[in-house]
Amino acid sequence: MRILITNDDGVNSSGIMAAKKAVEDLGAIDIVAPATQQSGIGHALTLFEPIRVTSTNMIDGTEAYSVSGTPTDAVLVGIFEICNEKPDLIISGINIGENLGMSELTTSGTIGAAMEAAAHEIPAISVSLQVMRGDIKFHDGHVDVDFTHAVKMTGKVARMIARKSLPEGIDFINLNIPSAPDNDKIKLTRLGKRMYKVHIEKRLDPRGRPYYWIDGEPMEKDDPGTDVHVLREENCATITPISLDSSADMSLMRKWLE
Repeated sequence: MRILITNDDGVNSSGIMAAKKAVEDLGAIDIVAPATQQSGIGHALTLFEPIRVTSTNMIDGTEAYSVSGTPTDAVLVGIFEICNEKPDLIISGINIGENLGMSELTTSGTIGAAMEAAAHEIPAISVSLQVMRGDIKFHDGHVDVDFTHAVKMTGKVARMIARKSLPEGIDFINLNIPSAPDNDKIKLTRLGKRMYKVHIEKRLDPRGRPYYWIDGEPMEKDDPGTDVHVLREENCATITPISLDSSADMSLMRKWLE
């Protein structure tokens, strides 16, 4: 296989090294990722400024490519410029912090990269590791986190895709790993409603003018069977199949238009 690995935490993140470790025995690996932390950038694409690509070495000496743009930019540069042939699999992650629920589909850079891969008909996994410390979720660089279980689960899913690809109608997989799992299971889930309850904090600058920080508090509960519930309440890894076709029921719209 030829595997392209990217993320939204930056090319120097510990998580991207963990992703490499998970699949390094499956084939040739290319690492192309944003130069800096890009969490929350979603599926954004850089169109109004040039994108710089720099060859760099990771901690273990592996060559990687640092992209001065978004995770989506990194995927496109990887597919069409860095890789000698079209990748068989793209892995986005391992992200520091879980990506759960419907709202993360449009806000997560980790998921955005996997979505771009799927748009080019390449099987993809967006994979995230739950962390309990909020101060490391947006860290740019190495973090002291135990990726052992995440590496194991990522490798397991990647091998399943290598063996039998993705089912028809499934464009990519969103995989979330608990920080302290009770077992080695991966449960099939649907998207929850929300991962966070939005909180906006208003402050005043030294001249008395207001400014705002957008933040969030974890949702306490969600419906059984959702990724939010299974990861947080059952402490189990979740696998959520995603389709790019977000079209709603056409018959409902036809009735509305009458």
